[in-house]
Amino acid sequence: MSDAHQLDPEILAHYELGLEQRRLETVGRVEGVRTRELLQRLLPAPPARVLDVGGGAGVHALPLARDGYEVHLLDAVPLHVEQARAADAAAGPGGALASAQVGDARSLPWEDDHADAVLLLGPLYHLDAEGRATALAEARRVLKPGGLLLAAAISRFASTFDGIHARAVADPLFAEACARDVATGDHRNPDGRPEWFTTAHFHHPDELWDEVAVAGFDVDGVVAVEGPASFLRDEGWWLDDPERRERLLEAVRRVEREPSILGASAHLLAVGRA
Repeated sequence: MSDAHQLDPEILAHYELGLEQRRLETVGRVEGVRTRELLQRLLPAPPARVLDVGGGAGVHALPLARDGYEVHLLDAVPLHVEQARAADAAAGPGGALASAQVGDARSLPWEDDHADAVLLLGPLYHLDAEGRATALAEARRVLKPGGLLLAAAISRFASTFDGIHARAVADPLFAEACARDVATGDHRNPDGRPEWFTTAHFHHPDELWDEVAVAGFDVDGVVAVEGPASFLRDEGWWLDDPERRERLLEAVRRVEREPSILGASAHLLAVGRA
């Protein structure tokens, strides 16, 4: 999306609240820790060229760049790109990001066979089926042969689990949204509450696998990001103590590819090779 007006206005309004910049340090700490862990495990070694498509405010791009990767960030929300550039500049002279620009996951500005890895850690949330297919095809186009795709999705059942844990499902409007999510995967926020997210598609794990495979990738698997730790209300108790943190992460790792419970993870990560 080369211009902000190409975003659904509701989606743009949600992200213009600026909540994404610190979300993984507040209400999504397990998601942040696990995503970073998976990136460290799965990405090729630096100085590999990584395209962070839908990279938001740079929460993953900036640490990767500081680790020696050649990272190019692209996001559909101008505020996110501004935040990423500002954070990069604040980190030191010259910055670490190779580039940061506003753009569209469905029309990438890079040539064929350009990258060692493509991250889609958000675009699949906000595209319809045709748009998701186009974004995945674009990711495959810009990847070198054998290059790595890491594509994130929100689970079809995330709102149901979260709604029960947070007691939100007691609200008839949220209960109706959950029912729609389970039936169709098309999430809507009827009351405009930021904590109820925004217009999005929530994937069934099998659906995510199939979409990546149909795009021509060899699918290594679909991995649970948070897994059974998805809806903790005491993330700090687990993560602030090194021993408890490691035990929690070990428990999640043990079941991260277990098909019978994948859908219970708030976020999923498809791993594919071009």
